Parts: sequence; C-alpha cells; structure tokens
Amino acid sequence: MTKPSLPELLHAAVTAVGGTERPGQVSMAEAVAEVIDDGSHLLVQAGTGTGKSLGYLVPALAHGERVVVATATLALQRQLVERDLPRTVEALHPLMRRRPQFAMLKGRSNYLCLHRLHEGVPQEEEEGLFDQFEAAAPTSKLGQDLLRMRDWADETETGDRDDLTPGVSDRAWSQISVSSRECLGASKCAYGAECFAEAARERAKLADVVVTNHALLAIDAIEGAPVLPQHEVLIVDEAHELVSRVTGVATGELTPGQVNRAVRRAAKLVNEKAADQLQTASEGFERLMELALPGRLEEIPEDLGYALMALRDAARSVITALGSTRDKSVQDEDAVRKQALASVESIHDVAERITNGSEWDVVWYERHDRFGASLRVAPMSVSGLLREKLFADRSVILTSATLKLGGDFNGVGASLGLAPEGTESEDAPQWKGLDVGSPFDYGKQGILYVAKHLARPGREGTRGDMLDELAELIEAAGGRTLGLFSSMRAAQSAAEELRGRLDMPILLQGEETLGELIKGFAADARTCLFGTLSLWQGVDVPGPSCQLVVMDKIPFPRPDDPLMSARQKAVDEAGGNGFMAVAATHAALLMAQGAGRLVRASGDRGVVAVLDPRLATARYGSYLRASLPDFWYTTDRNQARRSLAAIDAAAKAAEGAEA
Repeated sequence: MTKPSLPELLHAAVTAVGGTERPGQVSMAEAVAEVIDDGSHLLVQAGTGTGKSLGYLVPALAHGERVVVATATLALQRQLVERDLPRTVEALHPLMRRRPQFAMLKGRSNYLCLHRLHEGVPQEEEEGLFDQFEAAAPTSKLGQDLLRMRDWADETETGDRDDLTPGVSDRAWSQISVSSRECLGASKCAYGAECFAEAARERAKLADVVVTNHALLAIDAIEGAPVLPQHEVLIVDEAHELVSRVTGVATGELTPGQVNRAVRRAAKLVNEKAADQLQTASEGFERLMELALPGRLEEIPEDLGYALMALRDAARSVITALGSTRDKSVQDEDAVRKQALASVESIHDVAERITNGSEWDVVWYERHDRFGASLRVAPMSVSGLLREKLFADRSVILTSATLKLGGDFNGVGASLGLAPEGTESEDAPQWKGLDVGSPFDYGKQGILYVAKHLARPGREGTRGDMLDELAELIEAAGGRTLGLFSSMRAAQSAAEELRGRLDMPILLQGEETLGELIKGFAADARTCLFGTLSLWQGVDVPGPSCQLVVMDKIPFPRPDDPLMSARQKAVDEAGGNGFMAVAATHAALLMAQGAGRLVRASGDRGVVAVLDPRLATARYGSYLRASLPDFWYTTDRNQARRSLAAIDAAAKAAEGAEA
C-alpha cells in the first residue's frame, strides 16, 4: 500500500475538525515536514485563522517520531488535547493504519497530592501534620474550597488542577499539592502507586505526542534532570511568549516571609545550634529588607553581601543537620522533613547565586504594597541557554501569529539564541523563517488610525486630550471597544472618567474574573472592556462586539524595570542599539498581539486606534508599524470616526435583520 501524501492527510484532518483548508496551512505543513526530515529548525508566523495547530500536528504525526508540543496558555493546551488531537488521530487512522497516542504533562504542583490530601499538611507551629479539612471553617471560602476539592479527589481521573471547575485560589490549592522538591518520591510514599503526577508521567512516556507548557519545557532545559520523555521533535506554539516564560523559571527570589517559613519548618527537626544560626541570619536579612529601596543593584552592598553569606552558610548547616537527625515524635516525619528541606534549599540556592555574583545575572529589590520587599535575581539573557539546550539533538518548530518584527524574524531569532537567518557556521543552529500570512484581507477589513494630533504621553499625569479622543471614538463605534492600556492605573482612571461621560457599560479588568469579563463583553455589543497585559493577548471575540481596539500608548517597558533596562544597557555596551533590541522589540510584540484582537474571522471589520502620536512621528514608528497586520493606515481623525460610524451602522442593520 502506498504511503498517503501530506496533502491527503491534511485534507482528512481539516475535514474532521470541520475547518477550511487554507493555502498558508498547506505551506506550513510542508515546511514543518521538511525540517523534521532534515533535522533543522523553523520559525513560522501563521496569522489568526490559518489553522496552525493542524499545520504542525499533521506532519508531526505523519513522521512517526515522538513529538513534544509546548504552549503558553491553558486554553491552547485544552484545545489540543480535547479537540484537535482526538479528531486528527481518528481522521488519520484509516490512512496511516496506526493510532498515535497523546498525553498532557505539567509540573508536579499542578496535580492533586494524595499524601497531602489524606495525611494533612506539615504544620509549621506544631510538630507533625495537621488536617487542613478539620482546621478550615466550613463557612469560609477556603473551607468550602477544601471540602469541594476533597469530593473532587474521589471522582477525578487526572488530579489536574485545570480539570477542577470552578477553580480555587492558589492558597487553597497549596493545601493539597506539593512541588517537585517537597515530593517524597513514589517509592517512599504510601500513595505512590495511585499518584496522579506519576500516572501523568507514565502516560507521557508511552505517548507519541506529549502536550506540555513553556514552564515545564524551561525546567527540563535548566534543571538538567529530564522531566520530559526523550523526543525527536519539539514544537513551541505561542512562541512569542517563550523567552519571558523561561526567564520566569530562571528567576530566583528571597523574601523575609519565605525565610521565616523555612526557619519555622526546620526548627523542630535540627539541633539547636543549626536552628539558632538560621534564625539569626533570618533576622539580619529581615532588618535589611525593611530599608530596601526598589531598583537594580549593580553591585551588592556590603551589608547585603554579609547578610546573604550568613543565610547561605546557615542554610547549608541546616541541610546537613536535616540529613543526620531523626525525631520519632514527629508524626509522618518524612513529609515534614521533605518540606523543610525544600524551603531551606531554595533559600540556600538563591543566596549562593547572588553571593557568587555572575556578570550574566541582574539583581534588584522590588517592593509590593501587600507583600513588602523582595530581593530578585534573573539572567541578563536566556538566549545562550536556549541555543545550547533547546536546539541540540532535535528539530524545533517555533510558531505564533507574531514572530516577524519590523519585517523579519531576526529580532525574535536573536532572543532565542539564533544567529541571523542564513548564517553558516558550525555552532549556529540552522534555521529558516516562514511567514504563511493570514486568510484575512487586513487592508480591507481593518484600519490602523494613529492620533497624530495628540500630545506625547508623559511619565505621569492624566491625559485629558487622550480621554476626549477615546470618548469620541467609542461613541462613533457605538461601544464595541476593547481598551488596551499600558498600566492598570491608566485603565482604571479611563474607566472611571468614561463611566461618568458615556451611556455605555464599561467593564474593567480586576472587577470580575477574566473569563466572566470576556463573556460579558462578547454578549452585548454596546459594552466596552478596559484592561492591561492579559487582555493584549487573551481576548478572542469575533463578530460585532469588538470593532474598535484602542491602545492608549506604545507599551514600552517601564524605564525603571530593572531587568529590561539592564538588558538594554548590555546591548548598548556591546555596540548595539539597546533601545531597538529590547524596548522597541518588547513594544512591537505586544502591539502585534494587541492589534491581532481586532480581526478574528473573515467577516470582522474595525479600527485599531493608537492614541500615541509617536507611532506616526518617531523614527522607530515605522519599525513598530511594520510589525502590525497590514491594515489601511491613516492619521485623519475624521476618517476614523466616519469609518467607525459606518461599521456600527452596518452591524446594527445586521442585528436588526437577524431579530
């Protein structure tokens, strides 16, 4: 029997999911098959509506090697495991004569821990464990969540937090989950044979396709101990998020609260000398942190250096003591000891990392209104780590709707540790970039309007002219507005001001869960939704409810962001353009994501309005505009209003006809 061709397989899969075959999807599938065959790498930009999931799943399944697919969002993981993969596997089975297996794998703390559930949580003030279900008042929200989770534990097959609906707070979940460091290990745990996390790992070992998240991919790369099963092909979807997720995993933090918890957990399990040493070091660190001012520490101050060395040495003494003393009076000592050890090791590792002072690390103080001060350390760049760990020994396909910034892939490529496209050298991974376009006609479906007449946004203060402009645009659009703001403060003040001016509902991020807000926004065309970062990339509302997307200003990183400014300075010192490489790239990526909220289906029409004149007047404006979908461009405010009014009238006429 002849092997089915890729177009035949793709056609079967697209038909099975009820989709439409797109030329871009075919080009993408062919390119993915090619790089898997020759062991090279691919960056592929596939616009909204291309059907990129099938564009990579079909060639990967057809090739027959084990594939890991890593995504940034829960929504896409769910879509792959619950919809795309089951239908694709069924559709390809008659043609390929095999049925590939697939599984989801996440970090251990995402799964319910049966030991915690049945034996209790290590109690910091008392010896042993306490029953969190008995301790929580059944009338409190925490108590209700705990009781609901106990019932759920009897019926869940996966133990996966994301299968628990409605969800629970992080505080509630922490009562019945453990980190990988706190886990006793399947061989030592009374519940090892039934463990949900272990079952997920076993399923992943047997699967042909493993769906995971960027964080677990980062842990797999950084920790050195493999978490993911051996695989020949890695597909990173939502790849524009990868660098920030890997940076997050590689960031260490020390807070007085965290150090105090470690002291309490270890105190009952070690000799008095070791416990006192950690207590004294903790008090010294806490005194210093009370005076900490937010900002980067280019050099570690002498007093902080001493405090960190004291913490590191005390933590080392406690770790040694924890290994040698046993106390039979502590109930379920192994679990209590493991949690104490995890807390102290975490402090030791961060204190030692900052004390050793790598030139590749950035150290800074942060202050939070609710949680006080923290000391943080993050890598200046993760590009070297990614080049070394990601692109060795396997084909890597990175895909997203936004990978091409300013007209090429080299900016995103550089952040991933890749040399410019086409560079020939032994240690440079070979890759190519491919833009398969979008099925949408952006030039006809959307307008990019830049309010060139407004004053440049300043650091602080209200922008009265911007709010006037925003109100007029929303009125012209008849509501239907997604407001993307560069800060939460800006979103709040705009919502407050316009709720008084406009006779339209304005929803504000933070006043309800994101899911509820988006549902409310989609249900009523007159409603507007204002918010910040997660809305720039988390809203998928096709149709007439979203016909105006407004950005209050270009979303450059804050000038006082320690990590971004350190990265910018490092590029400048190496002879590059730090502003373009760091700040402009960051803004371009967010703006491309934000503008992508407007056209989600072939019938969508609307305007993306940027209320920042620098997009039209500054030298970097053309780079940012080249990173956006190819909308029709104007700086004419009357043209923008007329277009919005016409789009609103057409939508109302269509709604009237349906009624």
